[in-house]
Order: sequence, then structure tokens, then C-alpha cells
Amino acid sequence: MFSRMLYGGDYNPNQWGKEVWKEDMRIFRDARINSATVNVFSWSKIQPAEDVYDFSELDEIVDMLSAEGYDIVLATATGAMPAWMVTRYPETARVDFEGRRHRFGGRHNACPHSPVFQKYAARLAEKLAERYGSNPHIACWHISNEYGGECYCPECEQQFRLWLRRKYKTLDALNDAWNMEFWGHLVYSWDEIVVPNALGDAIGREKTAFAGLSIDYRRFMSDSILENFKMERDAIRRYDKTTPITTNLMGTYKGLDYFKWAKEMDIVSWDNYPAYNTPWSYTAMRHDLMRGLKDAPFMLMEQTPSQQNWQPFNSLKRPGQMRAQSWQTVAHGANTIQFFQLRRSRGACEKFHGAVIAHVGTEDTRVFREVAQLGRELEAMGDTLLDAKNPAKVGIIFDWDNYWALEYTSGPNVELKYVDQIHRYYKYFYERNIPVDMIPVDADFSKYSMVVAPVLYMVKDGMAEALEKFVSDGGTLVTTFMSGIVGQSDNVHLGGYPGPLRRLCGIWAEEIDALAPEQSNAVKFADGGEHKCGLLCDLVHLEGAESLGSYAADFYAGYPAVTRNAFGKGAAYYVATQLEADGLAVVMDRASGEAGIKPVIDEPTKLEVTRRSGKNGDFYFVMNLGGEEQPLPSRFAGKTDILTGKTAPSVLKTWDTVIIKG
Repeated sequence: MFSRMLYGGDYNPNQWGKEVWKEDMRIFRDARINSATVNVFSWSKIQPAEDVYDFSELDEIVDMLSAEGYDIVLATATGAMPAWMVTRYPETARVDFEGRRHRFGGRHNACPHSPVFQKYAARLAEKLAERYGSNPHIACWHISNEYGGECYCPECEQQFRLWLRRKYKTLDALNDAWNMEFWGHLVYSWDEIVVPNALGDAIGREKTAFAGLSIDYRRFMSDSILENFKMERDAIRRYDKTTPITTNLMGTYKGLDYFKWAKEMDIVSWDNYPAYNTPWSYTAMRHDLMRGLKDAPFMLMEQTPSQQNWQPFNSLKRPGQMRAQSWQTVAHGANTIQFFQLRRSRGACEKFHGAVIAHVGTEDTRVFREVAQLGRELEAMGDTLLDAKNPAKVGIIFDWDNYWALEYTSGPNVELKYVDQIHRYYKYFYERNIPVDMIPVDADFSKYSMVVAPVLYMVKDGMAEALEKFVSDGGTLVTTFMSGIVGQSDNVHLGGYPGPLRRLCGIWAEEIDALAPEQSNAVKFADGGEHKCGLLCDLVHLEGAESLGSYAADFYAGYPAVTRNAFGKGAAYYVATQLEADGLAVVMDRASGEAGIKPVIDEPTKLEVTRRSGKNGDFYFVMNLGGEEQPLPSRFAGKTDILTGKTAPSVLKTWDTVIIKG
């Protein structure tokens, strides 16, 4: 898709006088920057009035970058409406959760169903493609920016009713799906349906009286905003049939079903902004999720070279940390490294967001020197790693319907969070350098020896059968408490938990105990070990499964807490409580051992070791992301670090990275 690893980022020369542009080109050249993302928020500049377009400045920017040999990521500038549009057509602005119509301001500020917004956004994308689509330096189209948010306006409400009519066909089906007999909420006309905001059945932003309604509105809004993306994509395709088209996603962002979105994107791109205390395993998980959306390498569209400005504590990246973070990104499947931003803004809310060129305006900074070092390394790599894969035999299911449904649920424990549960299991594999794919519920499970499905709360039609086939054919499944509870409309699968997974798991969970943060229990394993647990405890009865560990305390002491059920040629493990890491390792060691899962290297190490494999061979990324020096695994002793061309050091200091061809 690209001929080289793109290295650059968001560039806003329109915020600066032209005397700065030439100096920027010189400085960027020293950093080996070879790409620039432009025109992200330039709608008001390009279209200063309803019937006026002015591309003169963008022409100069594109001509300058083309002459310098840049790969240009050209944005459509539709991430924020111009003032004239909201002033003349106030209905284009969103209505928020509290029912307030917004005025001009902010970004992501357009109602996705506004005909006026759709008209002018599509027209702008088409004009850009007509003007620049034949330029060979346009390497990628970037539609809008960080799609998100929601609208609750009358137009969205009307479109939601139409969406529901297409889905349910009849009001009887809708009333049944949403269980509207509850509280006497039956509706007898489509026009009686109201959006689930603060004026309706929502209970705050994160809870709801009718989860079926709120989950459907999540689906509807994700689909609606996706239609905006497709609208601009199709407008571009009228003039440019081949250049890849993307939009920048945001990792585990809750609002949009990214697996659905990825089907409409040529390549996935995303923005990575970990906080000062974000675990490296969490960042790695989100990279793997972005790679998993299309089961293909991705673009890193944004990261900061130094610090964010919008988090509670915006710490500097320590010397070497940005480089290590960047190579971790490449290790997990990135074909680009791009920054927000290339030159630091002089005003407004992002003036303290880090940049390649700081406010001092020169290259004489620590951050620039690190950017230049990374640039030289990426340039030397050429196309060596482009499109290399990350082979894995473990798949972890991530599903936005489950994300929404689990966190809308009233009970049993407010501390239960979907992504946290996924990360607990991902972290087990990360710490052992076992590669993982993040997969959707409709993935081809046969590609994997082991599938892990934490809190698979919503089991939709066909999912149980697919998992049963996977296990019956010899696969190993691990699932947990709060799995198999509801169907696609959040109505409980009657007949006992875990519903459709009951036969596969060989257990019945009669009750679910919620433990407050100060409460805990423990699990005693067959080997005599005892490990702390908390959050939730299922009271499990065996129905063919064997108990691997039981609760140590409370009235359900002795009840199974971890089970294994032989099913066909494989086995299903059920973890009925939230085990602390050491206890979880006991279970996962057994399950992964049974599945024949192996780490990237056999030697235990506290270093992250990741492998990408492609036409140029296997490449091992060995990274010290911890706080102490670590010895290089003996497997790599005496091998050449292709980043330096020298023998890899025997000890890696904090933030050191080596890449070794295997």
C-alpha cells in the first residue's frame, strides 16, 4: 500500500506565515520526515462562504510538499463545521445528551443526519479529490478526524425510528426486544419512540432503564456516523479510484463499532496517547486491536513526541521513551509513525501539546534530536518491514455490543468494566511474550488454537454454535463470569447461566455474588495453592465439568470457582471470579499448555519480545520498557542489531530497543 514507512504527522502551515514554511522544510529534512498530514481543520479557510471556495493556499502547501518529495496524507477538513454553516443553518449543530442545541464551536459538531452538512461535506471531499486526486504524492486520504460523539436532535430521532422499522419490522417485535412491558412502556406508534437521553429513559450517560433501547441507539449512531464516512469516501472515489482511504480511530473508544467501520476502510489508522501511568501491556493491546480490525498492518496517525496537553497529568516522555514507544508500535503491526504535531501551535487549547518543532522554533531541542534519531533508523529500514504480519495462535474476543451492553447493565457491580477485563487476560500473554490477535465475535476461530472470551455477556445468534464447533474440533476456550447472560437486545437467556454456553462449559451458575472493593475471597487449587479473588463470584454447580479450584470462604466455600469441561476434542475453561494475577496465571498456564501455546522465545525475560514475519524474513523486536536494566536473552547473544549494524548489547537499559533478524 505504501512504498516506504511513512514518518511525519499533522502539519498546519496555514497557521504560520510563509516565511516559516521554508525553514520547516529544512528542519523536517534533518529529521528524515517524509510525510505530512495536511488540511485536517481547514474547511473554514477553503470555504469562507456558502458559495465560495478558495484552494489557493492549499495549492501552495501541496505544491511545496510535492516538490520536497513528501508522501501527503490529505484530509477532507470536515471534522469541524465553519461558522457560516451553523449560523445560517443552526439545525446542522448537534443536540447533546441533556437536550441542548449547540451553537457554533468545538469540533465533531455536526449532526450526522443534517442534509445541509451532508451536502457540503460530500461536495468538499469531491472537490478535493477532483483537484488533487491525480497527484502521485497523495499517499492516503484522511476523512474527517477522530469521529465520535452523538446527537439527539429531532432529525436523529426520526431517523432512529426509521432504522428501527427496518430492523424490527413491527412494533410487537420491538416491544418484545426491549421488554417494554416493564414499567408499562409499551409503544403503539413508531412516533412514540424517543431517543434515550437525559430527557428520556437514560439514567446518566452510562446507565439506562431500557438497555435494549440504549444499545440500539449506540448501534444506530455508530452506523449513522459511518454513513458520513462512506459518503465522503464515495465522493473521493469519483475522481480517485486507487489511493487508500482512512480515518483516525481511537483504540478502545466506546462510541463506535470499529470492527464494522474497518470493513469500509482501506487501511486502519489510529491515535495513540497513553498517559504517564498507562501500562505498556494496555498500549500493546490497543495496537493489536487496531491490527485485528482488518487482520492487517495499520497506520499510527498520531502520537506526541513529548507530552499531551489534555490529560490530568501531562508528563514529558523520558529520554528514549518516545523511540521505544514508536518501535513498540511498529512491532505490533504499524506501517507508519506519525506525530501530532509537526510544529507547536502558538495559541488555543493545544498550544502546549508536544510537537517536533517546539515554540523555540529551532531543531536545538532534546525532542527534535530524538525524532531525528528515529527518522534515521526508519529511513535505513526502508521497506523491510512493510506489510509484515504478526502471527498468533491465541485470539481474544473484543466486541462493541458486549462493551455497550455490559456497562449499561444495572448491577451486579459498578466496578465491572469491559476493557479492564479484556486487559487482565491480554496482560497474561503480554508478560510471557505470547502473541495475540484481538478478534471479533464472528472471526474464523479455526485459525487459532486458543480463544479467550472474557465477560462474553451478550451471546447473539450463532455465537454459541461457533464456539462449540471450535472446541469440538480441538480448540481451547477460556471464558468467565458474566458470560452467556443475554441475547442481542439485552434480554436474559432463560434456563440458567451461562445460557447458550451452559452445555459447552458444563456448568450452571445459580447466583452471582458482588464483592465491594474492601471485600475478597480466595480460590484453593488442587495443588494446594490459594489465590485471592474479588469483584464477582459465581456460585457454580458442575454439569459434567471438573473443578480445578474452589472458593475458600463465605457460605459458598467449596463451590467450584474454576472449571474445565472436555468437549469433543477440546476443552472449555470457565473462570467464575476475578482472580488476581498470580491465580489467573495458574489457570492460564494450564489452559495455554493444553492448547500448545508457545511464546515468541522459550527463554523467560522481562523484556518485551515481539515478532513480525514477512517477505524479508522474521524480525524480533526486543524492548526494555521497564525501569531496570535487563539481560539480553541468550538466543540473541552475538546477533546484529539491525538498527545500529552492531552486535546487540548484552544488557538493555531502560527504553533500549534492538531489532534482530531471525
